[in-house]
Amino acid sequence: MMDTPSHDSDQTPAEEPKADPKDSPKVDTANPGKRKRLLLIFAAVLVVIAVLYFVYDALVLSKRVTTDNAYVAAETAQVMPLVSGQVIAVTVSNTQTVKRGQVLMRLDDADLQIAVAQAEADLAGAERRYGQTAATGDALQAQANARGADIGAARAQLLLAQGNLDRAQIDYQRRQALVAAGAVSGDEVTAATNALRTARANVAIAQAGIAQATATRASALEDRAANTALTRGTTRDNAPEVLAARAKLRQARLDLSRAVVRAPIDGVISQRNVQIGQRLAPGTAAMVIVPVDQLYVDANYKEGQLQHVRVGQHATLISDLHGDDVVYHGRVVGLAGGTGASSALIPAQNATGNWIKVVQRLPVRIALDPKELRDHPLRVGLSMDAEIDISGDR
Repeated sequence: MMDTPSHDSDQTPAEEPKADPKDSPKVDTANPGKRKRLLLIFAAVLVVIAVLYFVYDALVLSKRVTTDNAYVAAETAQVMPLVSGQVIAVTVSNTQTVKRGQVLMRLDDADLQIAVAQAEADLAGAERRYGQTAATGDALQAQANARGADIGAARAQLLLAQGNLDRAQIDYQRRQALVAAGAVSGDEVTAATNALRTARANVAIAQAGIAQATATRASALEDRAANTALTRGTTRDNAPEVLAARAKLRQARLDLSRAVVRAPIDGVISQRNVQIGQRLAPGTAAMVIVPVDQLYVDANYKEGQLQHVRVGQHATLISDLHGDDVVYHGRVVGLAGGTGASSALIPAQNATGNWIKVVQRLPVRIALDPKELRDHPLRVGLSMDAEIDISGDR
């Protein structure tokens, strides 16, 4: 009999297929040399990268110092009135661009116009008084001359009176000599006596006239000298009183012109804090003008970065406003005289028991190219990245 085929395979459970070794990940255990070569290549790449970095640092990074602690700044102009008054007009507002000499605001000038009129009147009075003083001097000189003529006339009168006295004296003596002989009458003696007395009185009057004329002339000359002292070396244009009055007039006119407040520089209006109707005192801050075409950057470098920074070195800057596409070029114009901490209202007290060293920063001022500022405007306070080329100092 033929054996029938066995059906055990149909009855036994199916065996799980075995994984093909070709499908498992390859583990190169049979070629260690290849793995060594890969490690060597990787190490060589690291060495090359390190060498390139050190070369770049030596050739590029070591010749530049950078910081992102930099900000745009400017020498702003404070606008304030120089005279007191009520604001009657304000012609500008914040963010407005103005030119030098442009009217910013006006103050009520009624009181100032009155002051100008008063000063003009004072000047006219001073000029008139000078003219009167000069005329008085001429009058006093004429009076002195007249008194001199009076003195001459009084002296002539004295000579005449003296001659009459001499004749009266002789006549009196002659008649007195004839009295004893009875050659003259008593009336003739009396007449001679009276004539002598009259002659003597006339001499005294003439002498008094000379003295009076002399005293009057002396007084006139003294007044003339005093008057001359007031006007000596001066004219109507340079007399002290006139000059003082003119100075007051100029001051009054200057104050009147200051009632119109004008822009001292070109720039943009900022911090306007004045309104119509407000009364301002001299020196009150009304607004600020920022000269946007004269900006600079204050870059705060760490003290360890400043060893080779010098005035005149070139710098490149990038603003956060315009991004990396806009590069500004500048020049170092100065280093601050002290750190920010040294200028603080309450300086740090380092002489204490618990002291922690803090790296200080010193502001470095960098001037910007005006043309680049016009092409890509900046504003005060914006952040900048600054890089100074120090290759020329190494």
